[in-house]
Amino acid sequence: MSEKTNRFKSIHNPDSLKKGWYIYICAALLGLQALVFLIFRGNSYLQIHDNLDLFMAHYEMLKKGHLWFAHSTAAPILHGVSRDLFGSEFLLYNLLYIILPGVWAYLAGYACKIAIGIFSFTLLAKDIYTDSYEKYKPVIIICATAFGLIPVFPTYGIAFTSVPLIIWLLRRIYMSEGPLKMRIPLYIAVFCYPFLSYFSYHGFFILCYMCAAFIILWIKDKKFPGRILASIVILSLGYVAFEYRLFGAMLLTDTVTIRTTMDHGDLSLSGALKTAFDEFVNASFHSEDSHTYVILGVVLIAIVLINASYIKNKCAGKILTDPINLVMLVIIFNVLNFGLYLYPPYRHLLETLVPKLTGFEFARTAFFNTFLWYAELLLVCIRLYDRAGQRGRALANTIAVAALIAVMFVPQVYNDFYYTCYNQAYKIIKHADTSTVNYNEFYSTDLFEDIKDDIGYNGEWSAAYGMHPAVLNYNGIATVDGYLGMYAQEYKEKWGRVIAPALAGSPSLKSYYDGWGARVCLYSGSDENTYAPLRVMELNDNNLYVDMDELRSLDCRYIFSRIDLVNADELGLTLIGTYTNENSPYTIYVYGL
Repeated sequence: MSEKTNRFKSIHNPDSLKKGWYIYICAALLGLQALVFLIFRGNSYLQIHDNLDLFMAHYEMLKKGHLWFAHSTAAPILHGVSRDLFGSEFLLYNLLYIILPGVWAYLAGYACKIAIGIFSFTLLAKDIYTDSYEKYKPVIIICATAFGLIPVFPTYGIAFTSVPLIIWLLRRIYMSEGPLKMRIPLYIAVFCYPFLSYFSYHGFFILCYMCAAFIILWIKDKKFPGRILASIVILSLGYVAFEYRLFGAMLLTDTVTIRTTMDHGDLSLSGALKTAFDEFVNASFHSEDSHTYVILGVVLIAIVLINASYIKNKCAGKILTDPINLVMLVIIFNVLNFGLYLYPPYRHLLETLVPKLTGFEFARTAFFNTFLWYAELLLVCIRLYDRAGQRGRALANTIAVAALIAVMFVPQVYNDFYYTCYNQAYKIIKHADTSTVNYNEFYSTDLFEDIKDDIGYNGEWSAAYGMHPAVLNYNGIATVDGYLGMYAQEYKEKWGRVIAPALAGSPSLKSYYDGWGARVCLYSGSDENTYAPLRVMELNDNNLYVDMDELRSLDCRYIFSRIDLVNADELGLTLIGTYTNENSPYTIYVYGL
C-alpha cells in the first residue's frame, strides 16, 4: 500500500479525528477570528480608547514624518516634543508599523500576540511536563490557545503573552548541564527577549522577580546562583539596548515631567484592599483576561478541595508546597501591590527607594496575573487528569474549552473580535449603524487628504476640537495638542493656561487634567466630553472656551473641529471651509487663527 494511501486513511479515520478533537476546536476558533478580520479589515471595530487614540496615531505620525530612526529631533505633536518619548524602533510590534500599512500592522500585531502566546505557553508546559506531555497535550493546547487570545492592551499584547518564554529561558539556563558554551545561545536569547517585551509594563518587574528568585535559590540550593545573576545582568543590558530611547528619557535628562505630578487617586488602607480584591476578581483595564467567567471559580473551588484534602489526610505541610497554592500566592501578592500602590505611605516608600522612578506605575505587577491565571487553569486541569480518571479528563477538557470560549465571545475592553462581530451584525440586522465608528471611519484619511489639499496644508501647527487629536496626528497634521503619558510639566502648565477658560466651567475636567494631564486637548467649558469617538457628536454647548492669546503663542494656525462653533467670530476665528466625505461620518469645520 502506498504512503499516499496510508495518509488518506489516517486523515479519514474516525479514531484519528477523535484523537485530534482539541486541534480542530482551536483551529476553528482561530480560523474564525482570522476570517472576520480578513473580511472586514479597516472596517473592523477596534478599541479606540487608549488604543487608536494613542499608539496607532503615534506610529503613523512617526512613519509619515520619517522619524522612526531619527535622533535629536522633534515629533509633530505637543508643539514639538522629543522623538525619544515615543516607541523604540527595535521592538517587534513597532517594527510591524515600520514595514506595513496601518491597519495591516495592527492586525499583524494582533496575530503575533496570539501566535507567541500559544507558542510560549506550550513550550513552557512541554518543558515542565517533559515525560507526560503527550498525556496532557489536549488540555495544554486548549489552555495555550485561550492564553494567546486574551484581550489585553494591543500595543503591548506581545509583552503580555511572551512572559512564559522568558520563564522557559531562565529554567533552561538554571537546569542545564555541561560547559558554559552550551548556555551561550540561551544567554543570547535572554538578551534579545526585550524585542518582544516592554520595560515599563513587564521588564522592570521581570527583573525584580529574578532578583527575588536569586535570593530564594541561594537559600534553597545553598550555593551562589551565578547563572541567575548573569541572566539578570544580560536581560538588563538587553532592555537598555532595545529601549535605549526610553532609558535616555527616564535617566539622562533633568526635565521635570508630568509623571511627578500625577494624582494616583489616594485611597485609605481599606479602600486600597478593596481595590486589590476587585483586581483579583475582574482584572484592570489594560489586562482584562476573561479569567472572571470560568477560571476564577474553578481555581478557587479546586484550592478549597485540595487543601481540605491535605488537612483531612493529616498532611497539611503539603499546602505550602502545592504548585496551585504557590501560584495563587503570587497572584495575591500582585493584586495586593496593585491596590496598595494607591495607599500613599506605601507608594511614597517605593518612590523614596527609587526616586528616579517617581510616577512609575509600580502597580503593574498585576499584569503578570494574565499568565498566572491560565497557569492555574492548566495546573487544575492536570490535577483532574491525574486524580479523577476518565471522568476527570472529560471534566478538565470541558473546563478548558469553556475558558477558551469565554475569551473569544465574552465582551472585554480589547476584545476587537467580539465588537467587530457585534457591530457588523447590528448593521446587518437593524439596517443602521451603531453609535461607534470603525478603524477607517475613526481616522477618515480620505476626508483629511481632501482638506489638506484644499487648504494647502504644509505642516502648520493645529489643534483638534470635537475629536481626538490622534485623528490629526494619524493624518500627518502637526498638533499643539495630543495624548502622551510623559512630557514636560512646563508644557502641561502652558496648556493649562490655554484651556483655563474651559476648565473654569468644568470642575470634573479640571480635576481630570490637573490630576493626570496626559490628554492635552481643547476641553468643553460645560463639562461635556468633546472627544468621544461617536458617529454623531451632539453637544449642548457649541462654544469654544480658550485663551486665544496663549493658543496663538504656540504658533497654532488651524483648528479642525467637528463642532460648528457659535462663538468663532468672538474668538477671532475665520471659517476656512466645511468638509465632508462619503467614506467618513465626520463633518469637519476648519478655522484659521
